[in-house]
Amino acid sequence: MIEPVRLPSPWCDEPLTVVVPTYNEAGNLPRLVERLFALPLPGLSILIADDNSPDGTGEVAEKLATEHPGRIRVVHRAGKEGLGRAYVDGIGKALEDGAKFVAQMDADLSHPPEALPGMLGALLSTRAGVVIGSRYVPGGQLDEQWPLYRRALSGWANLYVHTLLQVRIRDLTAGFKIWRAEALQAIGLDRVQSNGYSFQVEMHFLATKLGQTIIEVPIRFEERTDGVSKMTTATKIESATMPFKLRLKHRKIQRTQPKI
Repeated sequence: MIEPVRLPSPWCDEPLTVVVPTYNEAGNLPRLVERLFALPLPGLSILIADDNSPDGTGEVAEKLATEHPGRIRVVHRAGKEGLGRAYVDGIGKALEDGAKFVAQMDADLSHPPEALPGMLGALLSTRAGVVIGSRYVPGGQLDEQWPLYRRALSGWANLYVHTLLQVRIRDLTAGFKIWRAEALQAIGLDRVQSNGYSFQVEMHFLATKLGQTIIEVPIRFEERTDGVSKMTTATKIESATMPFKLRLKHRKIQRTQPKI
């Protein structure tokens, strides 16, 4: 576990909303919340978007919200509609609540919460619209326990999308990042059509098309120790076909000057 960066005031006090989509993460969620609230970021709050998890994750989230009044909001969704829909819903709610900076991360502890202060510092010290916690820039690492087939799938997916979309991001499928609210508003969540993991690629593609500055910082990606991956055959098919749909759907979007 890395030691979190200690940001100077007033950066450390900036309001940061961490959006966490959940489905059957009752075992991981309390540990994630504990690590997030241990960070030297007093302005951090959490928005949990639960897809009616049958293992009781929604109830665990509500209990955590009671234990941390005013710092956790729980959005209960009707059912499992995919990671992309959960993120659109959760990020949309965060923006409605007036969030200034929005982080997104998985609930399975594969993304190190301790990296968030450094990522926020990178965002605040630049004109970036988004900072990505990247596995594939110098210094980035993959857990040695990550299965070989997952490594191959991730590497192939990045190469495949790079070739089709020509987006200059090394970790195109990354799900750990911090956005400025202005960047998310420029993208427009109503534009997003991905349901599954291709949401990450679509958001990166849209940010690039709109001229947002994107920074990647290295992280160590850990293998989950509790629960199972939610990737299905359907999500793999969507991820394979989505780049073609994105080129067609977003071909008329014009590059704009970010207002930051």
